[in-house]
Amino acid sequence: MQDIALIETDFVPPGTVLRVEVLGFPPLAVVNVEGQFFVCDDTCSHGQASLSDGVVEGHAIECPWHNATFCLRTGAALSAPAVIAITTYPTHVRDGQVCISPPTIAA
Repeated sequence: MQDIALIETDFVPPGTVLRVEVLGFPPLAVVNVEGQFFVCDDTCSHGQASLSDGVVEGHAIECPWHNATFCLRTGAALSAPAVIAITTYPTHVRDGQVCISPPTIAA
């Protein structure tokens, strides 16, 4: 699968998260942590909430409904009530665009 451009980097300032929808993928959350971009599934594995409505602290994103947290690097569930990981995507910036490669499934 070829890399897919999601959004211009300027639309996701440091410390923010933005939901994007791309044909063939579930809704995605694009997160900027101090200039480093991460992309993961936007839907919490526990309560089906939009993670882009949650809070980013360090390299973790917290669900707005039940406060479950997930690692932005691996997708691993870091706190209850979530126990199932979310999918993360290898991410890079090309020509001012946040791009993803095929997903990484956390164990």
